Amino acid sequence: MRDTAVFFSGAYIERNTLLRHDPAAVAAAWAAPDTRFLPVWQAQPLIRDGAAARLTRAELGARLPEQAAAIYLGVESGRHLFAVALEDRDAPPGPGEFGGLRDLVSRVSAADAGLLAYARAMVTWHRHHRHCGVCGAPTRAEDAGFVLVCSSTNCGHRSFPRLDPAIIVLVHHDQHCLLGRQPTWPSDRFSTLAGFAEPGEALEDAVRREVREETDVAITHCRYRASQPWPFPASLMIGFHAMATHREIRLNDGELAEARWFTREELGSGTIVLPPRASVAYRLIEDWFDSVPGPGLATLHRDGEFLRRPEQPPDAR
Repeated sequence: MRDTAVFFSGAYIERNTLLRHDPAAVAAAWAAPDTRFLPVWQAQPLIRDGAAARLTRAELGARLPEQAAAIYLGVESGRHLFAVALEDRDAPPGPGEFGGLRDLVSRVSAADAGLLAYARAMVTWHRHHRHCGVCGAPTRAEDAGFVLVCSSTNCGHRSFPRLDPAIIVLVHHDQHCLLGRQPTWPSDRFSTLAGFAEPGEALEDAVRREVREETDVAITHCRYRASQPWPFPASLMIGFHAMATHREIRLNDGELAEARWFTREELGSGTIVLPPRASVAYRLIEDWFDSVPGPGLATLHRDGEFLRRPEQPPDAR
C-alpha cells in the first residue's frame, strides 16, 4: 500500500517511553510549568477552537488529579503531555466541548484525532481495570500509568494496556473485489470484510476463516498491506489483500445482509457508498482500484461522513 496516513496513526507525539520507567523524571515532567493536560470526562475528550484541548495546570485547578492518577502520553513540541480523567458527575464548565470521539475527530486535524484517541484509550483502560482480574484487589498505576499492578502482596499481578487485533481484508478475483453490507446499513453501502483474530490464530489464518465464515469464499495469496489503530474501544485493524479461488457466495454466519462482487466501473460510478477516505478500509479498496491505469478512485468517489456509525468494534469498514 502507498504510504498514506489514516486517522489515529502517525507521529503525532513522541511517546518518550524510556521516561516512563524513571519515577523522578515522570515527577519532573508533571511539575514542569509548560506541561499540558488532556482531560477526559466519562470517556469523552475535550476540544476547543477546533483542536484537542491542551489545558494548563491553572485551567484545571482543583480538578487536576494527583500525579499517580495521571497517564504520561509523551512530548509534543517540547512540552510534556498527560491524560487525566475528570471525575465530575456533570460536565465541567469552561471553554471547549466534551464529546464522543466519533463526533469530535472530524472537527480536528488528523494529528489531534490520534492524540484524542490515545488519551481516551488510556483513560478507558484505567477505568476498566480498577481491580485485579486475578484476585479482585484494587490496582495501582506504575510506569507513568502504563502498568496497573495488583495491590495484594499475595498476588502482584501486572496488567498492560489492552489491544485487540482484528483483520480487515479486500478480497479480489479476476478484476472484481468482494464487499459486504451489514444489516443496519443502507442498501447501497458496502465495505471490506473484517473480524477479530482469535487466541492461537495467525493473522493470515484469521483472514481465511473470517472470509469463509461470512461469504464461503476461499482465498489464497494473503498479503499484509497496512494497519490502523481503531479505538472503539481498543482494536488494531490489520489490513490485507487476498485473492479468491472462486466467486460463489454463500452467507454463513448471519453477520452480513449481503455480499457482492464489484468491478472498478461499479465502484467508480458513484452509486456505491464506500468507507470514508480516512479509514484503512478505503485505503485497501483504493490500492486495488488504482493498480490499473486510469483515473484514481479518489477522483471518482465522493467522500462520505466520517465515523458516523454505532461503536461496535472491529467495524472499521
